[in-house]
Amino acid sequence: MNEPAAGIPVPPPPRPGDTVAVVAPSGPPDSERLARGVRVLEGLGLKVVVGAHVLDRDRYLAGSDADRASDLQDAWCDPAVSAVFCARGGYGATRLLGHLDWDAMRAAGPKALIGSSDVTALHSAFAVELGVASWFGPMPACSTISDPEGPEPRTFGSLTAALAGAPPAVTGDRVIVAGDVTAPVTGGNLSLLAALCGTPYALSARGRIVLLEDVTEAPYRIDRMLTQLLQSGALDGAAGFVLGSWVGCGDPYPVLEELLAPLGVPVIAGLPIGHGSPQFSVLLGALGAIDAKSCSLAYSTGGVGTALWVRT
Repeated sequence: MNEPAAGIPVPPPPRPGDTVAVVAPSGPPDSERLARGVRVLEGLGLKVVVGAHVLDRDRYLAGSDADRASDLQDAWCDPAVSAVFCARGGYGATRLLGHLDWDAMRAAGPKALIGSSDVTALHSAFAVELGVASWFGPMPACSTISDPEGPEPRTFGSLTAALAGAPPAVTGDRVIVAGDVTAPVTGGNLSLLAALCGTPYALSARGRIVLLEDVTEAPYRIDRMLTQLLQSGALDGAAGFVLGSWVGCGDPYPVLEELLAPLGVPVIAGLPIGHGSPQFSVLLGALGAIDAKSCSLAYSTGGVGTALWVRT
């Protein structure tokens, strides 16, 4: 059996009174949703700065590659900023990876990155280039945070607990392959992981628990992308799999079971991670534990101190 890989460092959590930045590395956010999401973060006692180009639009992108990269890098390198939230997903994060000054970002030190969906590309690159764990979770201009009636309660509770350094376990509803394992968590959105094959940021699952989720992808497309990961070697040596939400994907489980069960490692499914509601937060890069009996993923922040969150 492969020895489990070691988790990578978890950045300190933002605390009430800290400044956080909101940037748009992918698609253009809706301005009203963005404003509501910013107010939600401010309600946690955070000071929020918004990237200069967040509301720019270039076709399906939130402005030019250079401007989106500049907003992200400026926020990361600003010593006053303790965490960077991605406004929404969509498409475009992969286009930024060659525009970022990784040396400057490494010199800036670790901080929290929060986002999901297309932001999978940034999670993968930040793990490789910066060696820092990051949060796969809800974004301020998306429905679970910025609906007019307010954040979805379970999503919001998971996010605030995660940011405070006390993330709760996430429970699913089916066990495909029984077994328990502790290993670092990696992965994210299946479409993005397939798109990263052949790049410096390609998925390497060896000794790791792999999170997979997607949205509006037919089962045959899930089959194609998962087969690509298998044939590329990206899933070789995986320690286990956690399957999140598959909103608008029909019934993906026959193909997921067909392709993953033969690997002979624990596989749990139906966890509310990814798209849909609720949307729980998962720490990519840190040690996680699959418990098949409870069909859950728990994880550790590695002793990070907690912060008291009070919504004002």
